[in-house]
Amino acid sequence: MRIVIAPDSFKGSISAGAAAQALAAGWRSVHPGDQLSCVPLADGGEGTLDVLAAAVPGARWRGDRVTGPAGRPVDCPWLELPGGTAVVELARASGLPLLGRPDPLGAHTAGLGEVIGRALPRRLRAGPGPRRGSAGRAGRRRPERAAAPACRGRQLPF
Repeated sequence: MRIVIAPDSFKGSISAGAAAQALAAGWRSVHPGDQLSCVPLADGGEGTLDVLAAAVPGARWRGDRVTGPAGRPVDCPWLELPGGTAVVELARASGLPLLGRPDPLGAHTAGLGEVIGRALPRRLRAGPGPRRGSAGRAGRRRPERAAAPACRGRQLPF
């Protein structure tokens, strides 16, 4: 029998690739003769860059230090795909795991705007995920302001 194993990551516990391998190992222990294909997936949020890096030959990791959701610097990896497209992920710059504790009134997503600004002038794809960033609605404009100087030479008004 042919089986396709295509999980997403399990937030904060296991990557999509590791989940696929664990599921495959379990399946093989019961059905050793089956043909398995592991295809890790991502929904645009946490783990998207890992899935793309594994699936796209020639993808290169890049990185920048950006302002994390609590205002402290964080390392923010992003991908450059062949042909020059940059791919950034909200979770890497401003995701909930980067906070010591939830802070909906003080947390922000400025780091996403910073990494977008640094990834330009490449063609850009962003993985916003299922909208579980660290900021409340008020913080969502900050990344636009942070990216604006890199793309238009001026700040966006609030």
